[in-house]
Amino acid sequence: MKLLVITQAVDTENGALGFFVGWLRELATRFESIEVVCLYEGTHALPPNVRVHSLGKEDGGSRIQYAWRTYEYAWDLRDEYDAVFVHMNQEYVLLAGWLWRLMGKRVYMWRNHYAGSWLTDVAAAFCTKVFCTSKHSYTAKYKKTVLMPVGIDLSRFERANGAQEEAALHTFRSILFLARIALSKRPEMLIDALGTVLARGVSFTADIVGSPADGDEGYAHSLETRAESLGLHDRVRFLDGVPHEQTPALYAAHDIFVNCSPSGMFDKTLFEAAAAGCRVIAASDDFKDAAGEEAYAPDADQLAERLCEALGESSDSRLRRRTQMQALARGESLGTLIDTLHAQITTETA
Repeated sequence: MKLLVITQAVDTENGALGFFVGWLRELATRFESIEVVCLYEGTHALPPNVRVHSLGKEDGGSRIQYAWRTYEYAWDLRDEYDAVFVHMNQEYVLLAGWLWRLMGKRVYMWRNHYAGSWLTDVAAAFCTKVFCTSKHSYTAKYKKTVLMPVGIDLSRFERANGAQEEAALHTFRSILFLARIALSKRPEMLIDALGTVLARGVSFTADIVGSPADGDEGYAHSLETRAESLGLHDRVRFLDGVPHEQTPALYAAHDIFVNCSPSGMFDKTLFEAAAAGCRVIAASDDFKDAAGEEAYAPDADQLAERLCEALGESSDSRLRRRTQMQALARGESLGTLIDTLHAQITTETA
């Protein structure tokens, strides 16, 4: 079977979307050929049965140009694909769903987010199936929706020898927040919690790693001001986002990983951090269901409590927790996800 994939970026250096290159490599082992249409093409190395076509954001362009090129690729490549997989962006289904339907192409959309609208409903109407990882996602309500594994490339976190295993015990009392700096990721919740932890006299260091999208620079600056006002200037570092391939080392350099995204998003960083052996604390009900109450902190007050507990853990307890986290991550492997995705797409019926 031949597949057309529509995605935002094919670029291993993209901190938020670099993981998708790994998805394409795995998909290439299950499909005869894959045509990829992306908004932005950057650095990648893909198998010969995968061809990448860019809409041209890396060279500049307008939304009208991107839309026209989407139609061109959808039509010109029509004999090169049997089905369409749209990753994350419903806009492409709204744009070309009617055309794919006229051509008899089945459409599958991956959309995992707590927010949605009538436009999401229209996009879903053009789809044979919709995929998400969270039962709290907006798209979980459709009868055609299939809940999927998160899809973590565990090979990126394997330790080759005992020395690396020992090094992976992490920097004691260190906290990591890794995400795009955006309101939906709620980094201010962590900052407020750290202010409480500091007031209780508990020792820690924290790295908030991520870059704001265009237009969110003011929000990012407000976070630094907020941390300063809470006396966190010598405890918290704000660092730019890093390429996806550098994230395993970043996780391994920290003891505790915090994710403040609300239920419905189920960020894959939760399971990447778990695979690296971090203690993970999250605001997500989905992660609470997977990891238990002790991994759950829905607001800044409860997050402060969880952090104080984690920062006071013994070495033996940390080692046990690390093993538990890695076992949890194995159930969300990339291989399991791609096998499931392939089975769903190659099934003829909705």
